[in-house]
Amino acid sequence: MSEVPGLEELGRRAMAAPRVDRVRETLAGIPAWLVGGAVRDIALGREVNDLDIAVAGPPEAPARAIAKALDGVAFELSEEFPAWRVKDREDGWQVDVAELRAETIEGDLGLRDFTVGAIAVELEGGEALDPLGGLPDLGAGLIRACGPASFSDDPLRLMRAARLVAQFGWEIETETAGLARATSPHADDPAGERSLAELVLLIGARDPLAGLAAMDRIGLFDWLLPEIGDLHDVVQGPNHHLDVYGHTMEVVEGILRIESELEAFTGERADEVSEYLARPLADGATRGAALRLGALFHDCAKPQTRSEEGGFISFRGHDQLGAERIGDRFRRLKSSRKLSGYLADLARHHLILGFMVTSMPLDRRQIYAYLDHTDPVSIDVTLLTVADRLAARGTASIASQKMVADHLELARQMIGHALDWEQNGPPKQFLPGNELADALGIKPGPELGKVMDELAAARFAGEINDANEAVEHARGFLEAG
Repeated sequence: MSEVPGLEELGRRAMAAPRVDRVRETLAGIPAWLVGGAVRDIALGREVNDLDIAVAGPPEAPARAIAKALDGVAFELSEEFPAWRVKDREDGWQVDVAELRAETIEGDLGLRDFTVGAIAVELEGGEALDPLGGLPDLGAGLIRACGPASFSDDPLRLMRAARLVAQFGWEIETETAGLARATSPHADDPAGERSLAELVLLIGARDPLAGLAAMDRIGLFDWLLPEIGDLHDVVQGPNHHLDVYGHTMEVVEGILRIESELEAFTGERADEVSEYLARPLADGATRGAALRLGALFHDCAKPQTRSEEGGFISFRGHDQLGAERIGDRFRRLKSSRKLSGYLADLARHHLILGFMVTSMPLDRRQIYAYLDHTDPVSIDVTLLTVADRLAARGTASIASQKMVADHLELARQMIGHALDWEQNGPPKQFLPGNELADALGIKPGPELGKVMDELAAARFAGEINDANEAVEHARGFLEAG
Protein backbone atom coordinates (compact mmCIF):
# COMPACT_ATOMS: atom_id res chain seq x y z
CA MET A 1 0.00 0.00 0.00
CA SER A 2 1.08 3.59 -0.66
CA GLU A 3 0.69 6.51 1.69
CA VAL A 4 -1.48 9.15 0.09
CA PRO A 5 -2.32 12.61 1.41
CA GLY A 6 -5.68 13.78 2.63
CA LEU A 7 -7.77 16.13 0.53
CA GLU A 8 -6.44 19.30 2.14
CA GLU A 9 -2.80 18.25 1.73
CA LEU A 10 -3.44 17.11 -1.84
CA GLY A 11 -4.81 20.55 -2.66
CA ARG A 12 -1.69 22.21 -1.26
CA ARG A 13 0.62 19.89 -3.20
CA ALA A 14 -1.32 20.47 -6.41
CA MET A 15 -1.06 24.24 -6.11
CA ALA A 16 2.73 23.90 -5.71
CA ALA A 17 3.18 21.68 -8.79
CA PRO A 18 5.21 23.09 -11.72
CA ARG A 19 3.31 25.58 -13.92
CA VAL A 20 0.06 25.22 -11.95
CA ASP A 21 0.38 28.75 -10.58
CA ARG A 22 0.80 30.21 -14.08
CA VAL A 23 -2.14 28.20 -15.39
CA ARG A 24 -4.28 29.27 -12.43
CA GLU A 25 -3.46 32.94 -13.01
CA THR A 26 -4.15 32.63 -16.72
CA LEU A 27 -7.54 30.98 -16.19
CA ALA A 28 -8.68 33.33 -13.40
CA GLY A 29 -12.44 33.72 -13.58
CA ILE A 30 -12.94 30.51 -15.61
CA PRO A 31 -14.20 27.46 -13.67
CA ALA A 32 -11.31 25.04 -14.06
CA TRP A 33 -9.94 21.96 -12.30
CA LEU A 34 -6.72 20.00 -12.32
CA VAL A 35 -7.74 16.38 -13.00
CA GLY A 36 -6.65 12.92 -14.11
CA GLY A 37 -3.14 11.53 -14.12
CA ALA A 38 -1.59 14.78 -12.91
CA VAL A 39 -3.56 14.68 -9.66
CA ARG A 40 -2.81 10.98 -9.26
CA ASP A 41 0.93 11.55 -9.67
CA ILE A 42 0.90 14.52 -7.30
CA ALA A 43 -0.80 12.32 -4.68
CA LEU A 44 1.90 9.68 -5.21
CA GLY A 45 4.70 12.23 -4.88
CA ARG A 46 5.81 11.66 -8.47
CA GLU A 47 7.33 14.27 -10.76
CA VAL A 48 4.66 16.01 -12.82
CA ASN A 49 5.39 17.48 -16.25
CA ASP A 50 2.00 16.99 -17.89
CA LEU A 51 -1.14 18.69 -16.59
CA ASP A 52 -4.76 17.82 -17.38
CA ILE A 53 -7.21 20.69 -17.01
CA ALA A 54 -11.01 20.45 -17.18
CA VAL A 55 -12.83 23.71 -17.94
CA ALA A 56 -16.47 24.73 -18.01
CA GLY A 57 -16.97 25.69 -21.64
CA PRO A 58 -15.03 25.40 -24.90
CA PRO A 59 -11.30 24.73 -24.37
CA GLU A 60 -9.79 26.61 -27.33
CA ALA A 61 -9.59 30.07 -25.77
CA PRO A 62 -8.18 28.81 -22.42
CA ALA A 63 -5.62 26.67 -24.26
CA ARG A 64 -4.45 29.58 -26.41
CA ALA A 65 -4.20 31.79 -23.31
CA ILE A 66 -2.07 29.17 -21.53
CA ALA A 67 0.16 28.82 -24.60
CA LYS A 68 0.73 32.57 -24.65
CA ALA A 69 1.48 32.72 -20.92
CA LEU A 70 3.89 29.76 -21.00
CA ASP A 71 5.40 30.45 -24.44
CA GLY A 72 4.10 27.17 -25.79
CA VAL A 73 2.08 26.09 -28.81
CA ALA A 74 -1.60 25.17 -28.78
CA PHE A 75 -3.47 22.83 -31.09
CA GLU A 76 -6.71 20.84 -31.19
CA LEU A 77 -6.45 17.22 -30.06
CA SER A 78 -9.70 15.82 -31.35
CA GLU A 79 -12.70 16.90 -33.37
CA GLU A 80 -14.86 14.26 -31.66
CA PHE A 81 -14.37 15.60 -28.15
CA PRO A 82 -13.54 19.22 -27.25
CA ALA A 83 -9.91 19.05 -26.16
CA TRP A 84 -6.78 21.08 -26.88
CA ARG A 85 -3.12 20.56 -26.04
CA VAL A 86 -0.46 23.11 -25.14
CA LYS A 87 3.12 21.91 -25.56
CA ASP A 88 6.49 23.26 -24.66
CA ARG A 89 8.41 24.15 -27.83
CA GLU A 90 11.14 21.74 -26.67
CA ASP A 91 8.73 18.98 -25.55
CA GLY A 92 9.58 19.40 -21.89
CA TRP A 93 5.94 19.56 -20.71
CA GLN A 94 2.36 19.69 -21.91
CA VAL A 95 -1.01 20.91 -20.69
CA ASP A 96 -4.19 19.26 -21.96
CA VAL A 97 -7.37 21.34 -21.72
CA ALA A 98 -10.75 19.62 -22.12
CA GLU A 99 -14.35 20.71 -21.70
CA LEU A 100 -16.31 19.18 -18.83
CA ARG A 101 -18.21 16.13 -20.04
CA ALA A 102 -21.09 16.85 -17.65
CA GLU A 103 -22.77 19.90 -16.11
CA THR A 104 -20.67 19.62 -12.94
CA ILE A 105 -17.15 18.52 -12.09
CA GLU A 106 -18.62 15.69 -9.99
CA GLY A 107 -20.58 14.49 -13.02
CA ASP A 108 -17.44 14.72 -15.14
CA LEU A 109 -15.43 12.64 -12.67
CA GLY A 110 -18.16 9.99 -12.68
CA LEU A 111 -17.66 9.54 -16.43
CA ARG A 112 -13.93 8.88 -16.14
CA ASP A 113 -12.27 5.48 -16.31
CA PHE A 114 -10.97 4.56 -12.85
CA THR A 115 -11.41 6.06 -9.41
CA VAL A 116 -7.66 6.68 -9.05
CA GLY A 117 -7.97 9.09 -11.97
CA ALA A 118 -11.27 10.63 -10.87
CA ILE A 119 -9.86 13.10 -8.36
CA ALA A 120 -9.89 16.84 -9.03
CA VAL A 121 -8.41 20.00 -7.55
CA GLU A 122 -10.17 23.31 -8.16
CA LEU A 123 -7.63 25.75 -9.56
CA GLU A 124 -9.16 28.89 -8.09
CA GLY A 125 -9.17 27.83 -4.44
CA GLY A 126 -7.12 24.62 -4.34
CA GLU A 127 -9.99 22.51 -3.01
CA ALA A 128 -9.55 18.77 -3.72
CA LEU A 129 -12.57 16.67 -4.67
CA ASP A 130 -12.76 12.88 -4.43
CA PRO A 131 -16.41 11.84 -4.80
CA LEU A 132 -15.66 8.23 -5.82
CA GLY A 133 -13.03 7.33 -3.22
CA GLY A 134 -10.05 7.47 -5.51
CA LEU A 135 -7.55 8.34 -2.79
CA PRO A 136 -8.28 5.22 -0.69
CA ASP A 137 -8.03 3.09 -3.85
CA LEU A 138 -4.77 4.82 -4.71
CA GLY A 139 -3.43 3.99 -1.27
CA ALA A 140 -4.53 0.37 -1.62
CA GLY A 141 -3.21 0.06 -5.18
CA LEU A 142 -6.63 -0.86 -6.61
CA ILE A 143 -7.89 -0.16 -10.11
CA ARG A 144 -11.65 0.27 -9.74
CA ALA A 145 -14.03 1.31 -12.52
CA CYS A 146 -15.89 4.56 -11.93
CA GLY A 147 -19.14 2.93 -12.96
CA PRO A 148 -20.77 -0.02 -14.73
CA ALA A 149 -20.44 1.69 -18.13
CA SER A 150 -16.76 2.56 -17.73
CA PHE A 151 -15.47 0.00 -20.25
CA SER A 152 -18.42 0.07 -22.62
CA ASP A 153 -18.12 3.86 -22.86
CA ASP A 154 -14.56 3.41 -24.11
CA PRO A 155 -13.20 -0.14 -24.54
CA LEU A 156 -9.67 1.28 -24.74
CA ARG A 157 -9.92 1.45 -20.96
CA LEU A 158 -9.47 -2.33 -20.94
CA MET A 159 -5.92 -1.89 -22.19
CA ARG A 160 -5.41 1.08 -19.92
CA ALA A 161 -6.28 -1.02 -16.85
CA ALA A 162 -3.63 -3.59 -17.79
CA ARG A 163 -1.15 -0.83 -18.54
CA LEU A 164 -1.65 0.70 -15.07
CA VAL A 165 -0.91 -2.72 -13.57
CA ALA A 166 2.39 -2.80 -15.47
CA GLN A 167 3.30 0.78 -14.62
CA PHE A 168 2.40 0.96 -10.95
CA GLY A 169 2.12 -2.63 -9.71
CA TRP A 170 -1.56 -2.16 -8.85
CA GLU A 171 -4.27 -4.82 -8.98
CA ILE A 172 -7.56 -4.73 -10.83
CA GLU A 173 -10.37 -4.88 -8.26
CA THR A 174 -12.40 -8.11 -8.51
CA GLU A 175 -15.71 -6.60 -9.62
CA THR A 176 -13.89 -4.39 -12.12
CA ALA A 177 -12.05 -7.40 -13.52
CA GLY A 178 -15.39 -9.16 -14.05
CA LEU A 179 -16.78 -6.09 -15.76
CA ALA A 180 -13.68 -5.98 -17.97
CA ARG A 181 -14.01 -9.63 -18.97
CA ALA A 182 -17.64 -9.06 -19.89
CA THR A 183 -16.66 -6.14 -22.12
CA SER A 184 -13.53 -7.74 -23.61
CA PRO A 185 -15.29 -8.86 -26.85
CA HIS A 186 -15.22 -5.14 -27.72
CA ALA A 187 -11.49 -4.75 -27.03
CA ASP A 188 -10.76 -4.48 -30.74
CA ASP A 189 -13.30 -1.67 -31.26
CA PRO A 190 -11.01 1.32 -30.59
CA ALA A 191 -8.79 2.65 -33.36
CA GLY A 192 -5.75 0.43 -33.74
CA GLU A 193 -3.26 3.18 -33.07
CA ARG A 194 -4.88 3.89 -29.69
CA SER A 195 -4.56 0.24 -28.63
CA LEU A 196 -0.99 0.12 -29.92
CA ALA A 197 -0.04 3.18 -27.88
CA GLU A 198 -1.30 1.48 -24.71
CA LEU A 199 0.46 -1.77 -25.61
CA VAL A 200 3.76 0.04 -26.12
CA LEU A 201 3.41 1.79 -22.77
CA LEU A 202 2.58 -1.52 -21.07
CA ILE A 203 5.45 -3.50 -22.58
CA GLY A 204 7.91 -0.73 -21.76
CA ALA A 205 6.75 -0.34 -18.16
CA ARG A 206 8.58 -1.51 -15.06
CA ASP A 207 6.62 -4.79 -14.76
CA PRO A 208 5.34 -5.83 -18.19
CA LEU A 209 4.80 -9.42 -17.04
CA ALA A 210 2.19 -8.25 -14.54
CA GLY A 211 0.54 -6.19 -17.26
CA LEU A 212 0.49 -9.14 -19.64
CA ALA A 213 -0.99 -11.35 -16.93
CA ALA A 214 -3.70 -8.73 -16.43
CA MET A 215 -4.39 -8.70 -20.17
CA ASP A 216 -4.83 -12.46 -20.05
CA ARG A 217 -7.04 -12.29 -16.96
CA ILE A 218 -9.52 -9.84 -18.49
CA GLY A 219 -9.69 -11.48 -21.91
CA LEU A 220 -7.59 -9.15 -24.03
CA PHE A 221 -5.56 -12.05 -25.45
CA ASP A 222 -8.81 -13.60 -26.66
CA TRP A 223 -10.21 -10.56 -28.42
CA LEU A 224 -7.50 -7.96 -29.04
CA LEU A 225 -4.40 -10.15 -29.52
CA PRO A 226 -5.72 -13.65 -30.25
CA GLU A 227 -2.28 -14.63 -31.58
CA ILE A 228 -1.16 -14.67 -27.94
CA GLY A 229 -4.32 -16.17 -26.47
CA ASP A 230 -4.10 -19.08 -28.91
CA LEU A 231 -0.76 -20.09 -27.36
CA HIS A 232 -2.47 -21.47 -24.26
CA ASP A 233 -2.37 -25.27 -23.95
CA VAL A 234 -0.27 -25.78 -27.08
CA VAL A 235 1.93 -28.66 -25.91
CA GLN A 236 5.57 -28.68 -27.02
CA GLY A 237 8.20 -31.38 -27.37
CA PRO A 238 10.92 -32.48 -24.93
CA ASN A 239 13.02 -29.35 -25.58
CA HIS A 240 10.47 -27.44 -23.52
CA HIS A 241 9.01 -27.73 -20.05
CA LEU A 242 6.00 -25.46 -20.66
CA ASP A 243 3.25 -24.99 -23.21
CA VAL A 244 3.81 -22.26 -25.81
CA TYR A 245 2.06 -19.58 -23.73
CA GLY A 246 4.11 -20.31 -20.62
CA HIS A 247 7.28 -20.48 -22.71
CA THR A 248 6.49 -17.13 -24.32
CA MET A 249 6.08 -15.42 -20.96
CA GLU A 250 9.39 -16.92 -19.82
CA VAL A 251 11.06 -15.51 -22.94
CA VAL A 252 9.72 -12.04 -22.07
CA GLU A 253 11.03 -12.60 -18.55
CA GLY A 254 14.36 -13.64 -20.07
CA ILE A 255 14.61 -10.34 -21.94
CA LEU A 256 14.03 -8.51 -18.65
CA ARG A 257 16.77 -10.58 -17.03
CA ILE A 258 19.18 -9.78 -19.86
CA GLU A 259 18.40 -6.07 -19.47
CA SER A 260 19.22 -6.22 -15.76
CA GLU A 261 22.36 -8.36 -16.21
CA LEU A 262 23.75 -7.02 -19.48
CA GLU A 263 27.37 -7.54 -18.56
CA ALA A 264 26.78 -11.22 -17.81
CA PHE A 265 25.27 -11.76 -21.25
CA THR A 266 27.16 -9.30 -23.45
CA GLY A 267 30.50 -8.96 -21.68
CA GLU A 268 32.61 -5.85 -22.09
CA ARG A 269 30.22 -4.44 -24.70
CA ALA A 270 27.40 -4.09 -22.15
CA ASP A 271 27.43 -0.28 -22.09
CA GLU A 272 27.16 -0.17 -25.87
CA VAL A 273 24.25 -2.61 -25.83
CA SER A 274 22.52 -0.55 -23.15
CA GLU A 275 22.83 2.60 -25.23
CA TYR A 276 21.61 0.73 -28.30
CA LEU A 277 18.49 -0.60 -26.56
CA ALA A 278 17.65 2.87 -25.25
CA ARG A 279 17.43 4.35 -28.75
CA PRO A 280 13.98 5.28 -30.07
CA LEU A 281 12.75 2.86 -32.72
CA ALA A 282 9.17 3.71 -33.76
CA ASP A 283 5.65 4.39 -32.48
CA GLY A 284 6.92 5.58 -29.10
CA ALA A 285 8.91 2.41 -28.45
CA THR A 286 12.62 2.21 -27.77
CA ARG A 287 14.52 -0.71 -29.28
CA GLY A 288 14.46 -2.31 -25.82
CA ALA A 289 10.67 -2.03 -25.51
CA ALA A 290 10.25 -3.29 -29.07
CA LEU A 291 12.48 -6.26 -28.25
CA ARG A 292 10.18 -7.13 -25.35
CA LEU A 293 7.26 -6.94 -27.77
CA GLY A 294 9.15 -9.16 -30.21
CA ALA A 295 9.63 -11.72 -27.44
CA LEU A 296 5.87 -11.73 -26.89
CA PHE A 297 5.16 -12.47 -30.57
CA HIS A 298 8.16 -14.55 -31.66
CA ASP A 299 6.32 -17.91 -31.47
CA CYS A 300 2.86 -16.61 -32.40
CA ALA A 301 2.46 -19.07 -35.31
CA LYS A 302 3.23 -22.24 -33.37
CA PRO A 303 -0.44 -23.26 -33.00
CA GLN A 304 -0.90 -23.12 -36.78
CA THR A 305 2.29 -25.05 -37.57
CA ARG A 306 2.16 -27.75 -34.89
CA SER A 307 2.44 -31.31 -36.13
CA GLU A 308 2.99 -34.58 -34.32
CA GLU A 309 4.23 -37.80 -35.87
CA GLY A 310 5.54 -40.83 -34.06
CA GLY A 311 5.51 -38.92 -30.79
CA PHE A 312 7.71 -36.16 -32.26
CA ILE A 313 6.26 -32.64 -32.11
CA SER A 314 7.44 -29.99 -34.55
CA PHE A 315 6.54 -26.45 -35.53
CA ARG A 316 8.16 -26.31 -38.93
CA GLY A 317 7.76 -22.93 -40.59
CA HIS A 318 6.54 -21.08 -37.51
CA ASP A 319 9.27 -18.50 -37.97
CA GLN A 320 8.16 -17.49 -41.47
CA LEU A 321 4.44 -17.75 -40.78
CA GLY A 322 4.97 -15.84 -37.55
CA ALA A 323 6.48 -12.94 -39.49
CA GLU A 324 3.38 -12.88 -41.72
CA ARG A 325 0.96 -13.00 -38.79
CA ILE A 326 2.83 -10.19 -37.06
CA GLY A 327 2.52 -8.11 -40.21
CA ASP A 328 -1.24 -8.73 -40.32
CA ARG A 329 -1.78 -7.94 -36.64
CA PHE A 330 0.29 -4.79 -36.57
CA ARG A 331 -1.37 -3.49 -39.72
CA ARG A 332 -4.64 -3.75 -37.79
CA LEU A 333 -2.97 -1.87 -34.95
CA LYS A 334 -1.97 0.82 -37.49
CA SER A 335 1.69 0.55 -36.53
CA SER A 336 4.46 2.05 -38.60
CA ARG A 337 6.16 -0.17 -41.13
CA LYS A 338 9.34 0.26 -39.15
CA LEU A 339 7.90 -1.34 -36.02
CA SER A 340 5.99 -4.11 -37.78
CA GLY A 341 8.99 -4.88 -39.98
CA TYR A 342 11.26 -5.02 -36.93
CA LEU A 343 8.95 -7.46 -35.11
CA ALA A 344 8.52 -9.59 -38.22
CA ASP A 345 12.30 -9.77 -38.65
CA LEU A 346 12.72 -10.97 -35.07
CA ALA A 347 10.25 -13.80 -35.64
CA ARG A 348 11.73 -14.65 -39.04
CA HIS A 349 15.32 -14.89 -37.79
CA HIS A 350 15.00 -16.13 -34.20
CA LEU A 351 15.96 -19.74 -34.97
CA ILE A 352 19.14 -19.13 -36.97
CA LEU A 353 21.74 -18.73 -34.23
CA GLY A 354 20.55 -21.83 -32.40
CA PHE A 355 21.29 -23.97 -35.44
CA MET A 356 24.82 -22.55 -35.61
CA VAL A 357 25.85 -23.60 -32.11
CA THR A 358 26.97 -27.08 -33.21
CA SER A 359 29.33 -25.47 -35.76
CA MET A 360 31.37 -23.58 -33.14
CA PRO A 361 33.88 -22.13 -33.49
CA LEU A 362 32.49 -20.21 -36.45
CA ASP A 363 34.74 -18.98 -39.24
CA ARG A 364 34.51 -15.44 -40.59
CA ARG A 365 32.34 -16.54 -43.50
CA GLN A 366 29.72 -17.98 -41.15
CA ILE A 367 29.75 -14.85 -39.02
CA TYR A 368 29.31 -12.72 -42.13
CA ALA A 369 26.42 -14.85 -43.36
CA TYR A 370 24.58 -14.43 -40.03
CA LEU A 371 25.12 -10.67 -39.84
CA ASP A 372 24.21 -10.12 -43.48
CA HIS A 373 21.06 -12.23 -43.18
CA THR A 374 19.79 -10.71 -39.93
CA ASP A 375 20.72 -7.08 -40.61
CA PRO A 376 19.36 -4.66 -39.31
CA VAL A 377 18.17 -6.61 -36.24
CA SER A 378 21.31 -8.68 -35.62
CA ILE A 379 21.89 -7.38 -32.09
CA ASP A 380 18.23 -7.58 -31.13
CA VAL A 381 17.53 -11.05 -32.49
CA THR A 382 20.72 -12.41 -30.92
CA LEU A 383 19.51 -11.22 -27.51
CA LEU A 384 16.12 -12.78 -28.26
CA THR A 385 17.76 -16.15 -28.97
CA VAL A 386 19.43 -16.01 -25.55
CA ALA A 387 16.10 -15.45 -23.80
CA ASP A 388 14.53 -18.16 -25.95
CA ARG A 389 17.25 -20.67 -25.07
CA LEU A 390 17.05 -19.86 -21.36
CA ALA A 391 13.31 -20.55 -21.46
CA ALA A 392 13.74 -24.02 -23.04
CA ARG A 393 14.40 -26.25 -20.03
CA GLY A 394 13.15 -29.60 -21.22
CA THR A 395 14.83 -33.00 -21.16
CA ALA A 396 16.14 -33.15 -24.75
CA SER A 397 19.81 -32.73 -25.60
CA ILE A 398 19.26 -29.26 -27.03
CA ALA A 399 18.25 -28.13 -23.53
CA SER A 400 21.38 -29.57 -21.90
CA GLN A 401 23.58 -27.32 -19.79
CA LYS A 402 26.39 -27.58 -22.35
CA MET A 403 24.16 -26.54 -25.25
CA VAL A 404 22.83 -23.60 -23.25
CA ALA A 405 26.36 -22.53 -22.24
CA ASP A 406 27.60 -22.83 -25.83
CA HIS A 407 24.66 -20.81 -27.13
CA LEU A 408 25.27 -18.04 -24.61
CA GLU A 409 28.97 -17.92 -25.50
CA LEU A 410 28.24 -17.79 -29.21
CA ALA A 411 25.67 -15.04 -28.65
CA ARG A 412 28.17 -13.03 -26.59
CA GLN A 413 30.68 -13.25 -29.44
CA MET A 414 28.08 -12.45 -32.08
CA ILE A 415 26.90 -9.38 -30.16
CA GLY A 416 30.40 -7.97 -30.48
CA HIS A 417 30.48 -8.60 -34.24
CA ALA A 418 26.97 -7.18 -34.61
CA LEU A 419 27.90 -4.01 -32.70
CA ASP A 420 30.88 -3.49 -34.99
CA TRP A 421 28.66 -4.05 -38.03
CA GLU A 422 26.03 -1.65 -36.69
CA GLN A 423 28.63 1.04 -35.99
CA ASN A 424 30.75 0.64 -39.15
CA GLY A 425 28.30 -0.79 -41.65
CA PRO A 426 28.76 -3.86 -43.87
CA PRO A 427 32.08 -4.43 -45.66
CA LYS A 428 32.84 -1.73 -48.23
CA GLN A 429 33.56 -2.70 -51.82
CA PHE A 430 37.06 -2.07 -53.19
CA LEU A 431 35.53 -1.11 -56.56
CA PRO A 432 32.23 0.53 -57.56
CA GLY A 433 29.88 -1.80 -59.36
CA ASN A 434 30.32 -0.19 -62.80
CA GLU A 435 34.13 -0.39 -62.60
CA LEU A 436 33.97 -3.99 -61.44
CA ALA A 437 31.62 -4.86 -64.33
CA ASP A 438 34.02 -3.27 -66.84
CA ALA A 439 37.00 -5.13 -65.36
CA LEU A 440 35.13 -8.44 -65.58
CA GLY A 441 33.57 -7.76 -68.98
CA ILE A 442 30.00 -8.32 -67.74
CA LYS A 443 26.92 -6.13 -67.76
CA PRO A 444 25.25 -4.72 -64.65
CA GLY A 445 22.50 -7.04 -63.46
CA PRO A 446 21.80 -10.01 -61.19
CA GLU A 447 25.12 -11.67 -62.03
CA LEU A 448 27.05 -8.58 -60.95
CA GLY A 449 24.99 -8.44 -57.75
CA LYS A 450 26.01 -12.00 -56.86
CA VAL A 451 29.65 -11.15 -57.50
CA MET A 452 29.49 -8.11 -55.25
CA ASP A 453 27.83 -10.14 -52.50
CA GLU A 454 30.67 -12.65 -52.75
CA LEU A 455 33.29 -9.89 -52.59
CA ALA A 456 31.68 -8.43 -49.47
CA ALA A 457 31.86 -11.84 -47.79
CA ALA A 458 35.45 -12.33 -48.96
CA ARG A 459 36.53 -8.95 -47.60
CA PHE A 460 34.85 -9.61 -44.23
CA ALA A 461 36.66 -12.96 -44.09
CA GLY A 462 40.02 -11.31 -44.87
CA GLU A 463 40.42 -13.17 -48.16
CA ILE A 464 40.96 -10.03 -50.26
CA ASN A 465 42.77 -6.84 -49.35
CA ASP A 466 42.66 -4.49 -52.34
CA ALA A 467 40.99 -3.84 -55.68
CA ASN A 468 43.32 -6.09 -57.69
CA GLU A 469 42.66 -9.03 -55.40
CA ALA A 470 38.94 -8.27 -55.59
CA VAL A 471 38.97 -8.50 -59.40
CA GLU A 472 40.94 -11.74 -59.38
CA HIS A 473 38.65 -13.24 -56.73
CA ALA A 474 35.62 -12.19 -58.77
CA ARG A 475 37.00 -13.87 -61.89
CA GLY A 476 37.58 -17.08 -60.00
CA PHE A 477 34.08 -16.88 -58.56
CA LEU A 478 32.56 -16.50 -62.04
CA GLU A 479 34.64 -19.33 -63.48
CA ALA A 480 33.56 -21.63 -60.65
CA GLY A 481 29.97 -20.94 -61.63
